[in-house]
Amino acid sequence: MIVRIANVLAISETIKRIVLEAADGSVLPAAAPGAHIMLNIPGPGRVWKNAYSLVSSGSAYEIIVRRVVHSRGGSAWLHDHAEIGEKIEISLPANLFPIARTAQKHLLLSAGIGITPFLAYVPVLRAQEKKFEWHHCCKLVDAPAFAAVFPPGREARLHTGRNSLNLETLLERQKLNTHLYVCGPAEFMDAAVAMSKKLGWPGAKIHTESFGGATGGAPFSVKLAKSNVTVDVGPEESLLEALENAGLNPPSLCRGGACGECELPVLAGTLDHHDHFLSEAQRQSGTSMMTCVSRAKTPELVLDF
Repeated sequence: MIVRIANVLAISETIKRIVLEAADGSVLPAAAPGAHIMLNIPGPGRVWKNAYSLVSSGSAYEIIVRRVVHSRGGSAWLHDHAEIGEKIEISLPANLFPIARTAQKHLLLSAGIGITPFLAYVPVLRAQEKKFEWHHCCKLVDAPAFAAVFPPGREARLHTGRNSLNLETLLERQKLNTHLYVCGPAEFMDAAVAMSKKLGWPGAKIHTESFGGATGGAPFSVKLAKSNVTVDVGPEESLLEALENAGLNPPSLCRGGACGECELPVLAGTLDHHDHFLSEAQRQSGTSMMTCVSRAKTPELVLDF
C-alpha cells in the first residue's frame, strides 16, 4: 500500500511525529489500538523494513519515530529525508498487542519510545469508560518531549527515571481481574515481566510489545538445509534481512522478536537469542530461533528452511 507523508512534526531534536495518508486519496484500512504498520524505507542499495505502532488512525495514520543513536538506516532516513509529499510503501496494519476485552482493569507500563502503542489505547479506554492506570518512564532530558504527547488525566503518570516506579508495589496491589501491558526497552520489559511472574501473575494476563529490532553483531553464515543454499549475514544486518536480500521469502511480521512469526528450526550451531517470545527452556534447547533479532555465536548455523 502506497501512502503519502502528509505532515512531519518535530516533537524534539530526536523525536518526530509523522502523518501518513493514502496516496490515491482513498480511505485507509481501519486499525484498532495496538496495531502497527511496516514501512519500506529506501536506503543505499537496499530497503529497510521497520515496524512502527500507530499512535492514531482514521483518515490518516500517525507514527512517532525516535532517531536511534546508531541507526542502521530506518530512523535516520525518516528524520533526515522524510518530507511532506514523499511517497512510501507500507504494509496493512497488523495487531499483535490488542486491548484484552475480558480485563476489568488495564495496567499499562512503558518506557522510552514504548509510549507509542498506549497513545492509541487511552482514547479508546476512556471512551469505553474502562478502568486503567498508565505509568511511563523516561530520562529527565526526554521528559519535555514525552510530556508534549502524554495525555492529561489522573490515570496517567509520567516518571522521570525508572527508580521512581516501584514495580513490586505497583504489581502487588493490583486486583485479580487486571491485565498487564508492557512496552519499551528490553531491560525494562524483562524487569516488569519477571516481577509480575514472581508475584504470581498468570501468563494469559501479561501482554508485551517490542520493536527493538536487530542490533547487529559478528558476521556468520547460514546453511539452509532444505534449499541447499548458504547465506552470509553481515555485521549490520539481521538474519531475516540477509535471507530476504538473498531473494528468499522467510516468514515475518513484527520484526522485533515479539510475535513468533519468523521462528525457524535450527539443526546445528549455537544461538544468541534476543527475542521476547521463546521461553527460557526453548532457548536452552537451541532448536529454534527468531530470525528478525537473534544471531549466531558460532561461525555457521544450519536451519531447516
